[in-house]
Amino acid sequence: MMRKFFTFVWEVAKIIIIAAVIVIPIRYFLFQPFFVRGQSMDPNFENGDYLIIDEITYRFKAPERGEVIVFKSPQNPSQRFIKRIIGLPGETIEIKDGEIVIYKDGQYKVLDESNYLPDLLTGGDMQITLAEDEYFVLGDNRSFSFDSRRFGVLPEENIIGRVIFRAWPFVDAAKFEAPIY
Repeated sequence: MMRKFFTFVWEVAKIIIIAAVIVIPIRYFLFQPFFVRGQSMDPNFENGDYLIIDEITYRFKAPERGEVIVFKSPQNPSQRFIKRIIGLPGETIEIKDGEIVIYKDGQYKVLDESNYLPDLLTGGDMQITLAEDEYFVLGDNRSFSFDSRRFGVLPEENIIGRVIFRAWPFVDAAKFEAPIY
């Protein structure tokens, strides 16, 4: 009887150990959960949304314009923010008259975000040139977002990962990709 009990306990312990060996590396090195707090990403992400963050992709490729990322605040690394990448390394970003203009290599284009932000005007009047390891990020709810217009550029080293999936609320579950501009 006692032998059966110890055999049972050993089998349960093996299952727990195997599960931990599989889950812990995935959770800490590949994917992690993130809860949206606040309205800075409305209407695309709402307060309380439960997101899955891909931490590995940016080890193999550079972030792309339009991707939604989670990062450590440049002012307080213990805080985590969620924003959309607008400006890429080496670009000059100008916000003027409600529009975002991107300059690079003597070319420029007005950023068209109408496919994910209808009727949007970006407030502010500024111009900033990004270094080779800097990004410019904005919240989707431009009127109420604390973003690169306020805290400046985002160093690449602060990026944790990109949003790949909304798991909650379940009725809004969705996979996310960078928009095509």
